[in-house]
Amino acid sequence: MLVRGGVADLRRTPAAIIDEQPQGTVFQYLAPEERTRHLPVLLVPPLAAPPICFDLRRGCSMAEHLLGLGHPTYMVDYGSIAFSDRDLGLEHWVQDVLPGAIATVSEHAGGKPVQVVGWCLGGIMSLLALAARPDLPVNSIATVASPFDFAQLRMFAPIRGVANITNGLFGTAVYRALGGAPAPIVKRMFQLSTLDKYLTKPVVVATNLHDRDFLAQIEAVDHFIDNMHAYPGRTMGQLYHQFFRVNDLADGRLSLGDHDIDLADVRVPVLAIAGKTDTLAPRAAVHHVGELLTGAPEVQLKTGPGGHLGVLTGRAAARTTWHWIDEFFARNELVEKPVAPRRRRRRAA
Repeated sequence: MLVRGGVADLRRTPAAIIDEQPQGTVFQYLAPEERTRHLPVLLVPPLAAPPICFDLRRGCSMAEHLLGLGHPTYMVDYGSIAFSDRDLGLEHWVQDVLPGAIATVSEHAGGKPVQVVGWCLGGIMSLLALAARPDLPVNSIATVASPFDFAQLRMFAPIRGVANITNGLFGTAVYRALGGAPAPIVKRMFQLSTLDKYLTKPVVVATNLHDRDFLAQIEAVDHFIDNMHAYPGRTMGQLYHQFFRVNDLADGRLSLGDHDIDLADVRVPVLAIAGKTDTLAPRAAVHHVGELLTGAPEVQLKTGPGGHLGVLTGRAAARTTWHWIDEFFARNELVEKPVAPRRRRRRAA
């Protein structure tokens, strides 16, 4: 750690650009050998988070894992957000970027339907995109740590209280002046969500110097947090007012731009995974989506070990989160895309 600069193998899984659009570049991860036995998978990160969340380090990379199973694996990258992007709202990604990325991946994979994995806001945007466009070539969706009831986010209760007292004026003035939420602020907010781990980190590292894999994971997470991006101003305003202040997403219906979106219009199987120790997206907030997807033929609710990032790509993710996604995708690859299901089967675990 001292002489060589670290113990984690942070080399990225090789990837090539297949389509480049504003704030929506689509990459294909390159497999060492052709093994395309399964449907393509599109990985959807949240805004402000670097897309390396799906490729954290060698040996702990969801992209690497999916390639090994034979999935043609793709990822959409929004790039860095500048002050000039302050007028971009969520509708830009929900109505333009993600539908375009899904269509591109399907076409690149020979017209096959796409299986989607979305983390945090990436999962929310993926479901909203499909609800707005049920005709998109999507076979099934897995969301990880994606909250749909923001009243359950106890960490943000003080912010909501201040916002209600000031009618949201203070927060509005801040994000408008800054043009959004700059990357340093996003980084600090993520660190605050795991403040106890952040404060005890030196002691934890010192007592685990014998565990190379443990140290590599901490190093990879630090690298991830150091590369946070910014939120655009309009998007930050929508998250602040519609999500955090009035909890507009909790009933499954949301107005974005000139579109009214209802999650009941999602017509594909959905898997929603929560983190057991996630403070940013508690289990109740994540599993609330099971009450909203009344048009989906199946909704599975799972809870895995780890916090907000750990449940996606922690050291236990391969035998929990990734395993559940593998089983979910494999089973639904054999099923035709449902047209108008009458009843929804709900499984909880």
